Amino acid sequence: MRGKTAVFGSRKKIKYGREHWRLLDEKRDIALEIMEALASHGIDSVVYGSVARGDVRRASDVDIFIPTAMPSYKIELALQDYMILEKRIIQATPNYAIKGEIVLENANVSFPLVKMKDKEMDFYRFGGCVDIESLKSRKRCPGVDKRLVLIIPLSDGHYEIPANELDASELAGFLGVGIEIVRERFRVLERRREIGRTGVFVSEIVHDFESFETKLKEIIERNPLVKRRLVL
Repeated sequence: MRGKTAVFGSRKKIKYGREHWRLLDEKRDIALEIMEALASHGIDSVVYGSVARGDVRRASDVDIFIPTAMPSYKIELALQDYMILEKRIIQATPNYAIKGEIVLENANVSFPLVKMKDKEMDFYRFGGCVDIESLKSRKRCPGVDKRLVLIIPLSDGHYEIPANELDASELAGFLGVGIEIVRERFRVLERRREIGRTGVFVSEIVHDFESFETKLKEIIERNPLVKRRLVL
């Protein structure tokens, strides 16, 4: 990737003002409250994306991920005090993990419905993710945003580096991920930039009268490619 023209400007430092810090604290407090509710039921989780990195905007989502597959009722039980707006099953591509997603009033909680591959967790590390202890201690982490810009947290803001200025192996080493995920995310995000938002392979609503597992069985009966991922 070294030598390409930078996609979004040049390297620069962004200093946060009082309003930015207030907004970041607000979104992190939301994440911490939900993650503590999950932890009280023995469920570990991470918050990923801009809330983990620090470069939040008013419209930034609070995205929480549970990396361990478990019965969905345990997660719903942990979230029983929250207003659930929607439940759905999503799968990005036929080769990726099938996930459940619970949309709350002010956050999204997702979790695998099958065992995760090691490289699939690298997706969250690539964009930046922190666990509950890091959140409590106000730690932020580096990650690449949807513009393909590497965000490096600083004490008074963050530093931006267009990620395509860096060699793929250099970026992978800095973020602690495999080089495969770096190349894959560049393909996906560059395609998104060229043609707009890209779709997902599976996205289906889970109704109140059915469980995630029941809905998944129904999807498998209709789509053999989904079944294939269950045994990979």
